[in-house]
Amino acid sequence: MTERGPVVHVVDDDNSVRTGVVRLLKAAGYEARGYSSAGEFLLNRSEENGPGCVVLDVRMPGPSGLELQDALARLEVPLPIVFLTGHGDIPMSVRAMKAGAIDFLTKPVSREALLGAVKNALARGAATRAARALAQTLRTRYETLTPREREVFAGVVAGKLNKEIAYELGTAERTIKAHRAQVMEKMQVASVAELVHVAEQLREGSAHS
Repeated sequence: MTERGPVVHVVDDDNSVRTGVVRLLKAAGYEARGYSSAGEFLLNRSEENGPGCVVLDVRMPGPSGLELQDALARLEVPLPIVFLTGHGDIPMSVRAMKAGAIDFLTKPVSREALLGAVKNALARGAATRAARALAQTLRTRYETLTPREREVFAGVVAGKLNKEIAYELGTAERTIKAHRAQVMEKMQVASVAELVHVAEQLREGSAHS
């Protein structure tokens, strides 16, 4: 099953702004949907976890744009955010950017600035999703290793020789060679350098999970 294309979600309580932004995005070839509040957006997200980004107003009745940003971060929904506001100030923009926003644009915004920010946000989102998918694949492969193969994995990526690993684990060097071959096959790598890279990615994935 192929994943559908990205959707740009426009969350703004100003009807004319929301309609205008959605129209502009559709004219540029994007699939765009409008929401009048953070609550409406969250209700409509329940069945989706597809690719896309959010063009988000800061000040709205109910939850603010910054509060929605916090909510999305807690849900770990990988949707990059572009803020679009008529009432932005520097502390607000700093907070938004520190929390991972792609851009903080002020109304009225030029077509070029908005489309550029959306393009960057979608690229960031695609990269994040690809990295998460790879991390999940590597975790799944690692979980197929036996406890002893995981010990050999750790020894190999630490730069130890087969005989050193054999001595530490109290077994024969030929047994370590066999385990090592299984580790390389199960992790689908052809060299120690690749295995070390995989170990680094697994560590990074664990740190972010």
